[in-house]
Amino acid sequence: MNAETIEVVRHRPMGFTEFVIVIATIMSLNPLAMDMMLPALPDIGSAFHIDLPNRLQMVLSAFLIGFGVGQFAIGPLSDSFGRRPVMLAGMVLYAVASVLAISAHSFELLLLARALEGLGTAATRVIATSIVRDCYAGRRMASVVSLAMMVFIAVPVVAPSFGQAVMTLTNWRGIFVVLTVYGIATLLWSAARLPETLPVSERKPFSAPAILDAFSKTLTNRQTLGYALAAAGISGAIFGYVLCAQQIFTGVYGLGRHFPLAFAAIAAAIAIAGFLNSRLVVRLGMRVISHSALVLCLLVAIAMFIASRTHLLPLSVFMALSALMMFSFGLMFANFTALALEPQRSNAGTASSLYGSITTLLGIGAGATVGQAYDGTVGPFATGFLACIFASLVIVFITEKGRLFHPHQSTVK
Repeated sequence: MNAETIEVVRHRPMGFTEFVIVIATIMSLNPLAMDMMLPALPDIGSAFHIDLPNRLQMVLSAFLIGFGVGQFAIGPLSDSFGRRPVMLAGMVLYAVASVLAISAHSFELLLLARALEGLGTAATRVIATSIVRDCYAGRRMASVVSLAMMVFIAVPVVAPSFGQAVMTLTNWRGIFVVLTVYGIATLLWSAARLPETLPVSERKPFSAPAILDAFSKTLTNRQTLGYALAAAGISGAIFGYVLCAQQIFTGVYGLGRHFPLAFAAIAAAIAIAGFLNSRLVVRLGMRVISHSALVLCLLVAIAMFIASRTHLLPLSVFMALSALMMFSFGLMFANFTALALEPQRSNAGTASSLYGSITTLLGIGAGATVGQAYDGTVGPFATGFLACIFASLVIVFITEKGRLFHPHQSTVK
């Protein structure tokens, strides 16, 4: 049985197209729950009498914290008990948490529901990535992830506008009704069609020594840890942007309720980059594309920092630079993920879990710092963006021992 046959067998009865779509749909539970909330933040503040605009960022931060913390346990559980039961349990928790948010009578209870939602999507995000790693490897994996990311990234493009549309018909609680319905529909589709991709013969015992050994193998691999830390820097820039977006577009540029249109136009650049990456990565390789995108992103960050300091950052320039930022993110993230997990075929669940935790928790730490520093200008975001991207470039340089853009296939030791 050749490698291509093994890839197909692992996700039967699904064909390749359905497999990519269902993986993207599962992964989209996370950004949908994040970005549909953006236009609802002012109304949530009014409902719970929140006077400090920066405090409303906790609606997003609580979700991300639950998402980051939950990933520590998801990988070992799925490596021991299989992908399906853990993933389906996460989807159930997601739906239940969304119902809790609908009925929340206090801001604190809403934050608890958001944290539980994040915990539920920890299972879906980690296991979706693990399932792809079970079935594919190397550049082929990067191509599959890029195709899935096209749908995954399309969600942030439309989610704020969709959230705004929902609020014209009802109120912010209606957004959680939509999240509940989407979660249940995804649960039913996955339960009916997505097979178990981790054979019993490849599962690991769920014991402290086995888990610690898996953690050790993940954290001591130079390539895995290096690209996880680099991706954390990218995540910090993304989270900083998302946390500040509503305030920047409405407070600095005065777009009011039209800001989802600007947000969508910028986010569309990631989907375009994902499509290009899926077509180019098999031929050019993950390193050539992602390293080039990282250098481009640094140049964009420098330009935005200088423009913000010299007060030469009108809306048109900010949107152009932000679109380039998102385009470079789209060329980096799938490739960084594939590079980090490439050495972890026998340890995919735990590796995906730790990778997700590192990128999310370090990213939200950096992003929340940027968000809380918002002072009515673009300056704090531009500074944080530059710091995160510069740190990522340094980490990749160290990980690759100075050999950037080198299209080698071997694993860095």
